[in-house]
Amino acid sequence: MSETINTGWTGGQNAVGDIAPALAHYTDKVLFDEVWERPELSKRDRSLATVSALVAMGSTEQLNFHLAFARENGVTQQELIEALTHLAFYTGWPRAMAAITVAKDVFAVDERD
Repeated sequence: MSETINTGWTGGQNAVGDIAPALAHYTDKVLFDEVWERPELSKRDRSLATVSALVAMGSTEQLNFHLAFARENGVTQQELIEALTHLAFYTGWPRAMAAITVAKDVFAVDERD
């Protein structure tokens, strides 16, 4: 990508900038300013791909953020539930069950807002 977009994203800095400034930089400037802004996939599609990868790897600690971010990017709650159900057959039942437990908590927060 020849031109970097500055989205103003500071999630990496806020999360780990005090202890891992390089990781914060790559998160904010490369991942969110460059990769997530590439026009070849919509943010909605990137969110579905990311959630799927996290479930496949069993990385539920990152799902809190990415399920909520997927909602911001236009993925509905029902679509996320369907994706997690579908993934149970490809990633394993325990991973899907762990992911749906995280989703239940994320969606409960959405309903309170």
